[in-house]
Amino acid sequence: MDIALLVGYLASLCSVTSFVPQVWKVVRTGDTAAISGRMYTLTVIGFALWSAFGILKIEWPIILTNSICFCLSGYILIRKLRANA
Repeated sequence: MDIALLVGYLASLCSVTSFVPQVWKVVRTGDTAAISGRMYTLTVIGFALWSAFGILKIEWPIILTNSICFCLSGYILIRKLRANA
């Protein structure tokens, strides 16, 4: 395996792993009061754009990481918006 690709997959693992505890906390408690809706909106948009970039470039580490992080952060954003409604 190419060293750059290995670094990409390791970075992907770190990025996805960093979101899991936040999602798990929201799933367990439903508490989104301390979460910034604006920040998560920007985060979701950023992950969507990075996913599109990865697809256009056919770069699997970018596609996988950002697609998974998009779903995780999107879930948190939806829960945040529902809590505010």
